[in-house]
Amino acid sequence: MIVDAVVGALKSYFNIVIIIVPVLMFIEIARDLNIIAWSARLMHPLTRHLKLADEGTILVAIGMIFGLTYGAGAIIQSAKDGHLDRRSMILVAVFVSTCHALIEDTFLFSALGANIALVMGVRFFVAMILTTLIATRIAVVKNAG
Repeated sequence: MIVDAVVGALKSYFNIVIIIVPVLMFIEIARDLNIIAWSARLMHPLTRHLKLADEGTILVAIGMIFGLTYGAGAIIQSAKDGHLDRRSMILVAVFVSTCHALIEDTFLFSALGANIALVMGVRFFVAMILTTLIATRIAVVKNAG
């Protein structure tokens, strides 16, 4: 019984590692190839009012696509690497916690008969509103230099 639990936990851990390592590698490659800057420009109309760090935009996309667990792993790693300021980390966490696994969850809801566009739209809209409200309460810190 305990052996089964340990084996199950190790399998789960291994499955998480199999997904999170490539995601973190993608972030590093994206950073090196300036994809983060490109995606930040692409998403700028949506995130402009949040004053989010460029690194935050790719993390929002990862959280929306891969879900909360993997998005959180990427957020933590970016923060440890010093690529994400505290304000952006909070805003990305708020957005991703509200609007995570957007594609996967929406398809699950659609299997139950929900309108895909409505589910995606409402989740994204609520995430934007909540994140915007919090962004207005957190001061933007300018780098000295």
